[in-house]
Amino acid sequence: MAEPAACPAFQLGKSQYNQSTFFGRLRHFLNVIDPRTLFVSESRLTESIRLLDDFKHGTLPPGVSDTQLWEAQKIKQAIIHPDTGEKIFMPFRMSGYVPFGTPIVVGLLLPNQTLGSTVFWQWLNQSHNACVNYCNRNASKPTPTSKFLQGYVGAVTSAVSIAVGLNVLIEKASRFNPATRMMVQRLVPFPAVASANICNVGLMRHSELEEGIDVLDTNGNVVGTSRIAAKHALMETALTRVVLPMPILLFPPIIMAFLEKLPLLQTHRRLVLPVHSLVCLAAFGFALPLAISLFPQMSQIEVSKLEPEIAMATDCKVVTYNKGL
Repeated sequence: MAEPAACPAFQLGKSQYNQSTFFGRLRHFLNVIDPRTLFVSESRLTESIRLLDDFKHGTLPPGVSDTQLWEAQKIKQAIIHPDTGEKIFMPFRMSGYVPFGTPIVVGLLLPNQTLGSTVFWQWLNQSHNACVNYCNRNASKPTPTSKFLQGYVGAVTSAVSIAVGLNVLIEKASRFNPATRMMVQRLVPFPAVASANICNVGLMRHSELEEGIDVLDTNGNVVGTSRIAAKHALMETALTRVVLPMPILLFPPIIMAFLEKLPLLQTHRRLVLPVHSLVCLAAFGFALPLAISLFPQMSQIEVSKLEPEIAMATDCKVVTYNKGL
């Protein structure tokens, strides 16, 4: 059977799309977060792993197409952790981030939040984020449980503190009319979540700043360990985590403020929550691939910007490092 012209030759462990362009990264990460992989059966997963092993060892059966191999790799990468070789718990896979995270986003954006509900939804959101971060971490080196707990406690504390503090300020701002106050209350989760995400990244990956991360030459060989590269990796990841909640937490309140004025929702108030949920789902599905596509997972940096000992260890002008997700 002839291969489609658009399908490139399969490369084990590589991306099907050009990672040097934003559009190529976007197409790649749309595969990574594809929720359809949540419904892959155990037999299909086993078959995909077997196909990739056959390709690696040169024993691939005749008639297997590049399209089939790319699909097999997509399935394996979505379900199996690359370092541990174990299945990732479904709610904490990148492909499950949107389906399982949307109800939490809806809860964060509910109007007329009490102090208790604000604390609960911020805690639940950061707990989910921490588990996703942990399950999709770089596990090539053991991570102390204390580092995970520090990130978890720091993220939850910052999110709850900021959200509660902003709500208190809003309640005391008597000059706001009720409509403006409700709109501002709905926008409160964004600074709380964004700051918590930065805190989460900084605390959970602080050991990288202390010890450095591996940098690779053009042949994929480790040429040294760089703290400067680690700093770049954390800054890029933190920026991604600030951009990610922006459309999710800013667009739905604005859209719902308009939709709730429509006669249909004015008459049938029971439809407000389902419509709100659909708006949040669309915003989440839109924001996640755009945010994680800002930077390639395997980023590059000029050797001249790194430590002198790395420049002495390689003739390459540019080295590569794993930024992480």
